[in-house]
Amino acid sequence: MTFELHARKRTLQGSGASRRLRREKRVPAIVYGGSAAPLLIDLDHNEILLNLRKEAFHASVLTLNVDGATQSVVLRDSQRHPWKPLVLHCDFQRVDTTHAIHQRVPLHFVNADIAPGVKIGGGNVAHILNDIEVTCLPQDLPAYIEVDLKNLESGHALHVSELVFPAGVKPVTHGDEDPVVASIPARKGGAETDAAEGEAAAT
Repeated sequence: MTFELHARKRTLQGSGASRRLRREKRVPAIVYGGSAAPLLIDLDHNEILLNLRKEAFHASVLTLNVDGATQSVVLRDSQRHPWKPLVLHCDFQRVDTTHAIHQRVPLHFVNADIAPGVKIGGGNVAHILNDIEVTCLPQDLPAYIEVDLKNLESGHALHVSELVFPAGVKPVTHGDEDPVVASIPARKGGAETDAAEGEAAAT
């Protein structure tokens, strides 16, 4: 999925200028990174709000059109009103197709219903992570990473090292850590309870 945002340059800064922009249904934002100087811009509020509601938007290289000139960026941060559907500010970082980037991408969990720990053990999958930081060239950035739970048993966990990543994509971890992505906790007293129920059924 590709995304293109339309923006315009802005020169005024400060809280007063930002308030005026928001009254005009515009969102103040900044573009930074690369060899160019940081660029102050503003965006159409409804356009950015609708895009922020799309999962893929947060893990995609975006085309930012500023007064007719385009550049490739990724979303680094967005600030929203605590309870109103209002976007207050956005940060974008320029990307270069020849340099790797770090970006968080969502995890999509599949086959939980046929996992032995669920189907046979009667357990429930606990999602420890919902997204993961990866490094790759901008053009290799995946929209998501699939987490296949089909072999996960009760009392066991699935780690980052067991995930399958697309070509050119690597997880970002620290040192020798291998974080848990998902697990199926063992049912308390499961074996004893099953044995007791078996004996009761036999008598």
